[in-house]
Amino acid sequence: MTTERNIRTNFAFYAPEGDGGAWHATLNSLERALREAFPDPVIGLRRSDIRSMAVLDFEIEPAPDVWLVGTAALTEPDYAYIALTDVTADEAGPFALWLRDDFAPAPDLVRFTSSLAMANGEDIPSPLPAEGDGDAITALLRRHLEAFDH
Repeated sequence: MTTERNIRTNFAFYAPEGDGGAWHATLNSLERALREAFPDPVIGLRRSDIRSMAVLDFEIEPAPDVWLVGTAALTEPDYAYIALTDVTADEAGPFALWLRDDFAPAPDLVRFTSSLAMANGEDIPSPLPAEGDGDAITALLRRHLEAFDH
């Protein structure tokens, strides 16, 4: 019997290449959206030491006893991202679906990658499909991790 590995990594989500402002989002609009979508999120703004820009840190509970920790930088169009830290594909999938269907203004505006892929030399994000339910998105994220799990 084969058992599936539960790979933990960081996932990052980006707007389309060359159009970092495509989400028409700010840290304030992301904060509002997280507060509306998830019960009792923990959210804080801080200044990033790396890029000297404002970032939004958040912790949300998308499902009972499933906590996601993330950071977002949306202030510079060429460096806009939302990242989840130390998550599995199963944990990141529902967030990716929410991001695509409820936060981004159109379903073809989300790209993703993982720290596992970047550690293996792949630094070009892949598009999140414009269609597909939560199971399909989670399966895509699993296949992504499996491709880089050497």
